[in-house]
Amino acid sequence: MELTKKQIDRQDFVDNSIFELLQTLNPTDNNFDWNIEIIAIVRDAVQHFIVSKTNCSEQEFYPYIEG
Repeated sequence: MELTKKQIDRQDFVDNSIFELLQTLNPTDNNFDWNIEIIAIVRDAVQHFIVSKTNCSEQEFYPYIEG
């Protein structure tokens, strides 16, 4: 099974939004390099909050293939 284009677009949207958030909140002139490990840490925290406080499922927030 593979992710659909819509699911991949959602993943890209979430990861890019988190990257932009990190860049925006950084008070220094040093920009962060793209680092999926850091993005994933933030994504997990945001996902936990959104899933626990709304009717959004993990799969809706960040689609994945169940293994």
